[in-house]
Amino acid sequence: MSASQAEPAPAEFRRPRMIRFSDCDPAGIVFYPQYFVMLNGLVEDWVSQGLGIDYHALISQRRVGLPTVRLEADFRAVSRMGDQVSLGLSVERLGSRSISLVLRCFEPAGGELRMQLKQVLVTTSLESHRAVEIPEDLRAAILRVSPPSSA
Repeated sequence: MSASQAEPAPAEFRRPRMIRFSDCDPAGIVFYPQYFVMLNGLVEDWVSQGLGIDYHALISQRRVGLPTVRLEADFRAVSRMGDQVSLGLSVERLGSRSISLVLRCFEPAGGELRMQLKQVLVTTSLESHRAVEIPEDLRAAILRVSPPSSA
């Protein structure tokens, strides 16, 4: 596999995505902050559809937040308006109060990596705004559906 391609994790959650006009800058390529918006949507889909936990209820009723505390991004190749890409999410590490993710945008047919993001989420109480233990149902779903690639 070339340096511009990345090997997917075995339990990668994937969603197709078309690059839209609103994703792009005047040069006609994805404006880099838009990747963060796309990948945040992927995290929400992963929780709701991949893990089977209602993301809206987690936030609004259970008052558990998943704020980002660390981001590390690598941009490898451009994506242009109209491109069909795939977004992928895998769990790198599951802590007691944090989840380390690897998210990527890639060309689905050949696997060309467009960008990759390492993200750390922390479970917090939306009442106290302090870190809390990952809820048991969320932890169990992650271990069942998206087991971490490292301890």
